[in-house]
Amino acid sequence: MWEQSIRDKAYERRLFRARAIVAAVLVVSALLTLAWRMTYLQVTLHEKYQDLSENNRVKIRPIAPNRGLIYDRNGVLLAENIPAYSLTLVPEKVDNLQETLAFLDELVGVSERDLEQFEKRSSYRRRPYEPVVLRQRLSEEEIAAIMVNRFYLPGVDVEAQLIRHYPHGDAFAHVLGYVGRINQRDQERIEDDEESQRRYSATSHIGKTGIERRYEDILHGDVGYERIETNARGRLLRTMQRENPKPGTDLTLHLDSRLQLLAAELLEGRRGAVVAIEVETGGILTLYSNPGYDPNAFVTGISFDDYEALTSSLDKPLFDRATRGTYPPASTLKPFVGLAALEAGSTTWNYKVRDPGWFQLENDDRFYRDWKREGHGVVDLEMAVVESCDTYFYDVAVKTGIDDLTPFLGQFGFGRDMSIDVISAVSGILPDREWKRATGRGPWYPGDTVNLGIGQGFMAVTPLQLATATAVLANKGKWEVPRLLAAEDNVPTEFPHGDIPDITLNDPSDWDRMFTAMDHVITGRHGTARALRANLDFPIAGKTGTAQVVGIEQDAEYDSEALQERLRDHAWFMAFSPIEKPQIAIAVIVENGESSGRTAAPIAQSIINEYLGGAEG
Repeated sequence: MWEQSIRDKAYERRLFRARAIVAAVLVVSALLTLAWRMTYLQVTLHEKYQDLSENNRVKIRPIAPNRGLIYDRNGVLLAENIPAYSLTLVPEKVDNLQETLAFLDELVGVSERDLEQFEKRSSYRRRPYEPVVLRQRLSEEEIAAIMVNRFYLPGVDVEAQLIRHYPHGDAFAHVLGYVGRINQRDQERIEDDEESQRRYSATSHIGKTGIERRYEDILHGDVGYERIETNARGRLLRTMQRENPKPGTDLTLHLDSRLQLLAAELLEGRRGAVVAIEVETGGILTLYSNPGYDPNAFVTGISFDDYEALTSSLDKPLFDRATRGTYPPASTLKPFVGLAALEAGSTTWNYKVRDPGWFQLENDDRFYRDWKREGHGVVDLEMAVVESCDTYFYDVAVKTGIDDLTPFLGQFGFGRDMSIDVISAVSGILPDREWKRATGRGPWYPGDTVNLGIGQGFMAVTPLQLATATAVLANKGKWEVPRLLAAEDNVPTEFPHGDIPDITLNDPSDWDRMFTAMDHVITGRHGTARALRANLDFPIAGKTGTAQVVGIEQDAEYDSEALQERLRDHAWFMAFSPIEKPQIAIAVIVENGESSGRTAAPIAQSIINEYLGGAEG
């Protein structure tokens, strides 16, 4: 009875019904929300999540192009690509980097240098999940050891790639340059350009110096792509689509490997440079600097100790003496000074100077000494060239004056970089009044002109510049701008000469008469290079030069034995051959070589004989 009075069944039914309705509404609302969400995700955002899903499974991988090869004029391979296997790590996929490195050290050996290079490469990675090279040039046994233990090495892989190789080592180091890994500076330059980012997306190396750098755009090629399917561990399952990369362009240079290797042999143990140019084309046949270095060490990453040894060496093997070394031209300048004086009318072929062994300016107590202490007697222009009479050129240089002398010498390329594709070349110094004032050295004095007359004083030239001037002289004033590149994929390449005018003399016969004088430097009884007559296979017109390294007091005599080896005079020799129709022009410098007739001249002669002998043979 009490139960009947307390329970309100009608109320409970109403409550239940209300709760059921609310629950039903909530369930229906939830179902509707879920349906809307599923519709939104699967229909509206279908493409987005399909792409995300695909990206977890399918990846776009760039493919590096094969770098173009480099050949000499005879088809000899100078720079090639050789296969190599590298051990790589993706740091993001490695659970414990230190343990993994320790395990790899047990398997294949990991040196301190490898770790040093690994850390450096990791620091300038271009994107996450990019593999970083730990070791290069793995052996077959090392590859097998890694593959057997691959399950225990997530993020570790062996990658096959082509690496740059220079078969002739240091003989072509300065002219070819080398490729090296893309560093932070390179990366910043690449990121500034969207096209460069695309081209180098799969590339780890870039041209650093020499031809490799100058023609990087041509040699590199164009990147390819492939769509690949991977598993959950990132392992490749299959290639779905592939666009092959476009390989770089092969280059043929004017260089003659025979002459380059001969220059290396002849300069062994010496510091110096050899530059030879084909007169007709301006093609550079030899561009050699000694000592050199092995460019292959830079391709895979040179160690700090090895690099420090190169940079700290007194011989400066990284320094390209052929294009960047500047030296007083010394007596090799005399044929050019002689032509300048003829053009200015300050001398003639018959004009004679009495040489007592010294020269004096008016109202000046200073004596400008001749290399021959007792003098040459009475000499004309031809004899002055043959015997390298300083006094004669002191006299005619002063009579010509700096305002006529410098502009004429400039026509031969002195004081300017006249090469087309030698990126390291410097301009040297061709002094004049403006140059001296601009450099804070005060006004120009007659004594400065005296020194310039024999290629001393302020003037400085590179071996490339002197070889260029010699080629223009051999070509009787006709300019062929020096260049290294001969062809791209065997298609000859022509370069415009620009606005460089040919040199025209008032009397064209002066060319031939100067050639005769330079011929007598070798064939004449008193010629300064007469020692070459013993092995004269081809007629050579040349000029010796001895460049002072340290100054000598007026009344002092040059004493080789009293000087340290590195303070002794430099030996120059410039020449061209054959005389009637010159084919090759050459400049040789041997640092601290002293007598050019015994050191520099025989090197030039051997290279001329090799070139012309091969051409005839």
